[in-house]
Amino acid sequence: MNVQTRPEPFTLQRRKPGGGTAPLTGWGFANETDRLTDVLLGNPAYLRHMATSSLSRKHLRENPCNIQVAQAQHKELVAAYEHFGVKVHTVPPEPELAMQVYTRDSSVMTPYGAFITAMSQWWRRGENYAAIRHYESLGIPIYDMVTAGTFEGGDFNVIEEGCVLIGCGGARTQEEGARQVAGWFEAEGWEVRLAFIDEYYVHIDLMVVPVAPKLTAVCLACTEPGIVDWLKAKGHEIIDVPFQDTMALGCNFMSLGGDRVIAPSSSQVLIGQLKARGFEVAEVDMSEISKTGGGIHCMAQALKRVP
Repeated sequence: MNVQTRPEPFTLQRRKPGGGTAPLTGWGFANETDRLTDVLLGNPAYLRHMATSSLSRKHLRENPCNIQVAQAQHKELVAAYEHFGVKVHTVPPEPELAMQVYTRDSSVMTPYGAFITAMSQWWRRGENYAAIRHYESLGIPIYDMVTAGTFEGGDFNVIEEGCVLIGCGGARTQEEGARQVAGWFEAEGWEVRLAFIDEYYVHIDLMVVPVAPKLTAVCLACTEPGIVDWLKAKGHEIIDVPFQDTMALGCNFMSLGGDRVIAPSSSQVLIGQLKARGFEVAEVDMSEISKTGGGIHCMAQALKRVP
């Protein structure tokens, strides 16, 4: 006899202030390297090239994004997820939200529900509200909402179960927001490490992204040595992604679990290292869409992973 689990009712604050929030049963994940079953993507229908970061400003000056090519590249990204059997959920596009394709930033999925971030740039703040509406439509409760300063999802990096690396560059994620989020997860019993990065690098997932259990891709040229030592002390093997590749979003990939990865085709050093270890890698050309300021990891919010 199959016992059906009743979906949990939608709520706007599921977090227990003192910790001890129960994990969800139908959504969420324990780490970023288990098998991905459901992912939240944006739709680039209204994508515009805006001055969101040093990288996007450079391309805006020298060689602006061809939006039609960028949209075609995003279709290839969607196809890569579908090829691996991942169910793609898409936030409905809104003409006012030019950067909505970057679903990593406006919210963060956790074992306890999604938390809503506080976007730094005024033209992206509407993405937070769109995220709330979409989580309600999926029946995914909200864990909490950032209220102390700005915080963006690219700075929440689950290194392994019960351990998170939180980036803080000051411009996109302020220390006040980072410490508020850190406090939530410390109360849940997690180990939390803050990484103070230069705002030039935007988010921590530009330079540090988990690949598989105890295997992490890191740009050693721009990651604080203390963070690298911390990872190694946990038994993590490091794949070094060259600085030039990292600045082209080459360390910004998506682990699907089960030794499968979606990576930008330009990141050949990383891809070679992964294939040498037996990984199946879907190489996707992100050269045009990434001019707008983000990569594959920035464009995805994992909704559910299973061991």
